[in-house]
Amino acid sequence: MRKAAIIVAAVVFASSGTAFAAGEAAGGDPAKGEQIFKQCMTCHRIGPGAKNMVGPVLTGVIGRQSGTAPGFAYSDLNKHAGENGLVWSEDLIFQYLPDPNAFLKKFLTDKGKADLATGTTKMTFKLANEQQRKDVIAYIKTFSDKK
Repeated sequence: MRKAAIIVAAVVFASSGTAFAAGEAAGGDPAKGEQIFKQCMTCHRIGPGAKNMVGPVLTGVIGRQSGTAPGFAYSDLNKHAGENGLVWSEDLIFQYLPDPNAFLKKFLTDKGKADLATGTTKMTFKLANEQQRKDVIAYIKTFSDKK
């Protein structure tokens, strides 16, 4: 019985990386995020009347299935992730921004779809700084129904 409890505790602890990450996106400053988002505007637009550019419109991205912004031609990697259950949340965007390709490939591999985890996403920008990610997500969230 004691051995089973230790195994259960180990499984819970091992899987808690996602649980700990689940709170990571909280605590961002939308005003600072607006300034950081200026870097994103090379490829993306957000807000009323925004149009797809090199990247898709990010208005309403929180709660949207990956690879489904109307009128945008996504990479196969991004479309496959959406078809296999990737719906953007604050936490998933937080995990995505440091390395979009690695995130999408891991997502598909974890779903048992390693055969689909090929190619690259069109997003080459990486945002490694944790606070900047929190801030830009807080800004993006102001353009979302999923608050």
